[in-house]
Amino acid sequence: MLRILGSARKLCGGMTRRDLLRVGGLGLAGMSLAELAQWQAASASDAQPRSFGRAKSIILIHLYGSPSQIEWVDCKPDAPAEIRGELGSIPSSLPGLRVCELLPTFAKVMDRTTILRSLTHPYPLHGVAYALTGVPTLDLPAELNPRDPRNWPFFGSVVDYVEAQRDQAAGAPPRQVPANMALPFPFSSRRVGEVPRAGPYATFLGAEYDPVWTDYKGTATKGLARTLGDKRFDDNDPYIGLSEDSYFQVPSATDLPRDVTLDRLHRRKSLVGQLDAARRDLATTPRGKQMDRYRQMTYELIESDALRNALDLRKEDRRVRELYGHTLFGQSCLAARRLVEAGSRVVSVFWDEYGLAGSGWDTHYNHYARMKQELCPGLDQGWYGLITDLDQRGLLDDTLVVCTSEHGRTPKITPGQGGGRDHWSRVYSTLLAGGGTKRGHIVGASDKQGGDVADRPISPKDLLATMYHLLGIDHHMIVHDRLNRPLPLVEGDVIHEALV
Repeated sequence: MLRILGSARKLCGGMTRRDLLRVGGLGLAGMSLAELAQWQAASASDAQPRSFGRAKSIILIHLYGSPSQIEWVDCKPDAPAEIRGELGSIPSSLPGLRVCELLPTFAKVMDRTTILRSLTHPYPLHGVAYALTGVPTLDLPAELNPRDPRNWPFFGSVVDYVEAQRDQAAGAPPRQVPANMALPFPFSSRRVGEVPRAGPYATFLGAEYDPVWTDYKGTATKGLARTLGDKRFDDNDPYIGLSEDSYFQVPSATDLPRDVTLDRLHRRKSLVGQLDAARRDLATTPRGKQMDRYRQMTYELIESDALRNALDLRKEDRRVRELYGHTLFGQSCLAARRLVEAGSRVVSVFWDEYGLAGSGWDTHYNHYARMKQELCPGLDQGWYGLITDLDQRGLLDDTLVVCTSEHGRTPKITPGQGGGRDHWSRVYSTLLAGGGTKRGHIVGASDKQGGDVADRPISPKDLLATMYHLLGIDHHMIVHDRLNRPLPLVEGDVIHEALV
C-alpha cells in the first residue's frame, strides 16, 4: 500500500495533497478514480524542478559483482603501481576524463555521459537490494534471501505499482508490454549450486509486481575454463560470445502451444471470466488480487505482438546488432532499447554471474585476465552501442540510462590466484546518460588512491531518489509494509548537479 504526502495544494473538491491518499485495491481513502486522476494532474503541476519527469523510461544496467572504479572511469595514472595496476588509461571524448585502456569504444561516448565518482556506503557486500531498493540497512542473511521480510521493493516494482494505479485511475487500456521488464534471465539463476540473492523483487508490494523476466535463446560461442575451490566450470559463457541468431522471450508466455490458436485462447479467457463472476469475493483478498493480475498479465503477454516483436532480435537490422556486439550483455542492451520503444517504463539489464559464484564482475581472482578476456570487451561495445543507437534515434533525451553496481573494488591488488581486487564500498562510480541528465559532466571525486571520497559523497539512496525524480515520481512517497508501518520510499536527495 502507498501513502502519498506532498504539498498543500488544494484540489477542486477541497482536498489537499497533504491529505492522506491510500493506493489500494478498493480505492484511495474513499476517492473515486476520477478524483485520483484530478489529484495526479494537480500533483504534476506543483512547483518542481525542470528536470522532474523528464524521462519517459529508464534502462537500468547493473554490473553484478562490481567493477573497479580505478580500472573504469576513475583511473589513477599517477598512483603507485600497486594502486594503478597493470592497465593503462586513455583519453575519452570528455576533455579531462581518462578511462581504462580496454574501453576504447566506450570512451567515444563519454561526452554524452554524466559520471558520478563518489558513491559510498558502509556495506561491502553484494547488496543488490541495498543498491536498488529503499532498504536502509543490509546484512548477509537478508542478501541471501529474496523473500526476507526486511527487504524493500525493487525500484522497477515501485514504478510498476505506481503506473498500475495511474492506468487504473485514467481508465487506460491494457499495456502492450509490461512496465517492468528485466533481462537476460531471472536474477542469480545461472550460478552452479548457489542460493538466489535478494534485490529485484517486489517484496511487500506483492510478487505480482516482480519484474517480468526474459530468457535468452541462442548459443554461447566462447568460454574460458574456471575453477573455484573444488568446483570447475568448462561451458561456454554467453557474456563472452553469443550466436548471431540469438533472441529473447518470456518463458511460457510469448509462445502459444501448437494446438492453441488465438481464437481458442480467447474462448478460454471468456470461460475463465464467466467462472470468475461466481467467485468475485476472491478478488477482494490480497492473494486473489495477485492471482488476478498474474492471469490478466499472462493473457496480455500471450496476445501481445508488441512484446514478442520487441524481444525477437532476429527482426533487427544486422548492422545494428553488430553495433552492440554479439555478447549477452550487448544483445540485452539492444533488447532493452526495443522494449523502451515498445512502451516499457523500466527495463533492467543485469550482467549476472554465469556458472560459478564469483563470476561476473566479482574479480577476486584472475582480475586482469578476466578484465581483458571476459568483461571489458562486452562492456566496451555494449555501452557504446546503446548510447549511440538511442542518440541517433532521438530516444536518448527521453530515456534515462543508468549503469551501476553494488560497490567498488579495493584500491590495492590482492596477491594470489592471478591477483584480484576485493569488495570496497567506501568509494565507487556510476554512469548516467540521457533522460534529463547533463552531457559530459563529472560529479564528485575520489582521493588520489581511489580509496575514499574526496568531494561530494553520494549515497545509493541519492541515486534512487534521482531516478524516481526523473521518472516523475515523488521520492518522498510513503510506503506501508506488511505490518502497515509507514516507510519512506527512499531516504535520499536528488543529485541536482547531474541534471539539466
